[in-house]
Amino acid sequence: MTAAAPQEPPGPPEDDLAARFRSGDEAALREAYDRFGRAVLHLAISTLSNRSDAEDVTQATFVAAWLGRETFDPTKGSLIGWLLGIGRRKVIDRLRASAREARVVETVRQHPDPTPTRSDPDNVVDRLVVADELARLPGEQRRMLELAFFDDLTHHQIATMTGVPLGTVKSHIRRGMQCLKRRWEVDGATHGPRPAGLPGAR
Repeated sequence: MTAAAPQEPPGPPEDDLAARFRSGDEAALREAYDRFGRAVLHLAISTLSNRSDAEDVTQATFVAAWLGRETFDPTKGSLIGWLLGIGRRKVIDRLRASAREARVVETVRQHPDPTPTRSDPDNVVDRLVVADELARLPGEQRRMLELAFFDDLTHHQIATMTGVPLGTVKSHIRRGMQCLKRRWEVDGATHGPRPAGLPGAR
């Protein structure tokens, strides 16, 4: 005869726990985690590829639940059901994040290693001049041009890596190039001729 599994000591009624949780009782948060944490973890493990991600999702679930406790409505369902609903959304968020990371890794893997260039003084100076001019641009324009110029990425690769729509990437690069061109026209005598190798439309 198989021995029965050990039973957990009974906790407080869920209605009482839910009410205290919703009111902001920190002891109720600990009790809720002790009682329902394993159910949320099981949900996460059943979908995600490793336990570490599942544990992160479980923690994120209880953090989100605690911060949004006032949105819990006991008349629409139980506390455990509400927590599992949050857990499912966190699992989906983790899967989407993992998919984005995988796309970035694949993009980087497929991007060929840059051809070694001669590190002569003129080339170094050119890059320093470009870096100085880029530093004056608005944040998004600077970021897109840095990826295009220093990392030699195409517009499509930049859009994939950053998650920014392709049209927006092209717009930022176009505006950034126009700003750089105006600055070189104004103070070209200070910096000398326009450095070669700035990214064009690709």
